Amino acid sequence: MEWGTLVATLGGGLIAIAGTVLADRLRTRQEHRRGLEARRRDVYTEFIAAAGAAHTELRRLAQSGAEATDLEEASRRALTDARIYEVRERLFLDASARIAGTGQTMFERLRALRKVVAAGAGISTPAFHDIYHPYLDAVWAYREAVRNELEGPALTPADFGWSVWDGRERCPHCGQRGTDTAPEPLTPPQPRAPGQQHLQPEHPRFGR
Repeated sequence: MEWGTLVATLGGGLIAIAGTVLADRLRTRQEHRRGLEARRRDVYTEFIAAAGAAHTELRRLAQSGAEATDLEEASRRALTDARIYEVRERLFLDASARIAGTGQTMFERLRALRKVVAAGAGISTPAFHDIYHPYLDAVWAYREAVRNELEGPALTPADFGWSVWDGRERCPHCGQRGTDTAPEPLTPPQPRAPGQQHLQPEHPRFGR
């Protein structure tokens, strides 16, 4: 066998081996990416579902808190039974930095809601709603971040006929608070009849 033929044969073999190795690496990366995307989608859904379960139980406690013998214990159990702590750890392992951040914000506001419920705030009290509505805003921020990462169409409050995400405008309790604290409307001055003399108010010191 001539040297040229041998070199060509060896070169062709090396190229074939390199191509096989490269193809294997690309396939491995694609499989890893698909696996990560699947895990992320699952944990993103599980996290908001767990938060929703805890939120529902906290609302129930706030609705009928007087029936609970220990609101502190019951409110803590609401989060534990929903597995929110466990799922949050999985979120930190698999989520992108942005989703982990918005998820943590939602979690912190859920814990703040738990604290006011444990303190005895009823579902119609200002203390409850001052924490409840920021939590709703954080929930929608998390949803928006997830949809953006998964390349879903963006949502806006207007899609639901709302102007904001936090729900205050639709809340009967917050609406009533706004009505109770609104200043009384000013009475506009009455127009003077033609020829009516305009009387100056008396000066508090000199009179007329």
